[in-house]
Amino acid sequence: MRGPDSSQFAMFSYVSLEKRIPEDHPLRLMRPLVDGILSSMSAQFDARYSHTGRPSIPPEQLLRALLLQVLFTIRSERMLMEQLDYNLLFRWFVGLQMDDAIWDRAVFSANRDRLLDTDMARAFFQRVLVLAQWQKLTSDEHFSVDGSMIEAWASHKSFVRKDDDGSGRPGGRNAPVDFKGEKRSNQTHRSLTDPEARLYKKGEYAEARLRYLVHALAENRHGLIVDVETTQADGRAEWVAAERMIVRSRLKPGATVAGDKGYDVPDFIQMLDRRRIKGHIARKDKGSAVDGRTARGKGYALSLRRRKMIEEAFGWIETVGGLRKTRHKGLARLSGQALLAFAAYNLTRMVNLVPIYAVAR
Repeated sequence: MRGPDSSQFAMFSYVSLEKRIPEDHPLRLMRPLVDGILSSMSAQFDARYSHTGRPSIPPEQLLRALLLQVLFTIRSERMLMEQLDYNLLFRWFVGLQMDDAIWDRAVFSANRDRLLDTDMARAFFQRVLVLAQWQKLTSDEHFSVDGSMIEAWASHKSFVRKDDDGSGRPGGRNAPVDFKGEKRSNQTHRSLTDPEARLYKKGEYAEARLRYLVHALAENRHGLIVDVETTQADGRAEWVAAERMIVRSRLKPGATVAGDKGYDVPDFIQMLDRRRIKGHIARKDKGSAVDGRTARGKGYALSLRRRKMIEEAFGWIETVGGLRKTRHKGLARLSGQALLAFAAYNLTRMVNLVPIYAVAR
């Protein structure tokens, strides 16, 4: 018999929010991991809030919501709030009941400097990494390093001479600006929109844009990211950031670090030699700083193959994580955004890897 097409909607639901989430959904595996990490950060959250006044929105809920924004490629916080209003999966993951009111999107702006700065994002990232190390998912001997350009939230029109305060420019939205034939460089010009962004390109015939650089150090067992560094865009940033991450991660003597041809420079190879770390760097066709004996080893060839996993991580944060172009202005905020994106990537990898280890045991 044909069922009736009723337009009268029920006022109450008798199915709990917990039962509406599929048992095999990936977020079910991720939720206890995230809850444990946020619970361990309780003392840090307490230090950021006053002991008087009205209760705030729980910082744990704000950070869970931002993780969803990364995991589901939601391009703005306005759209995140819209999804959170009607998406029961999102409500469940964040910790909201079906009838709870949704926050205004401005709550993220109000809490950005308190919760979403580099220190708090790095604390979250480090706890994700400790969890991966506890599950024995990471290597402590073999690593890879790489970097990627992140486009700044600023256009060529905002890139003006340093003595120009913008007062004499034509008004109106997207006003025309003629800069053809003008020689522009980071020494003489800066962006009015994002002063910390730098005009940068990698290839000889590539287009120069206002960009930042995000660097990562990955272990070679499963491609998990063990450290992240964000810098302004310049020609030496990759090597300097790589050394900073190697020092911070305390790589032990005898470890290997793989990298592409961009790291094949004498300064970087000598830095690795001083720290007694084996540099498995892809050799340039001419003038390579990597000696031939190293390049003939089996470990060298294996490192270059495993290095491809770090490129998968950068591909993930730029496509799924929405970090091809930053949503914020300034180096500090981009640094927090990059750390959160890589933490989400590690959590995604761990969700896929942990069941394998559970079965093996």
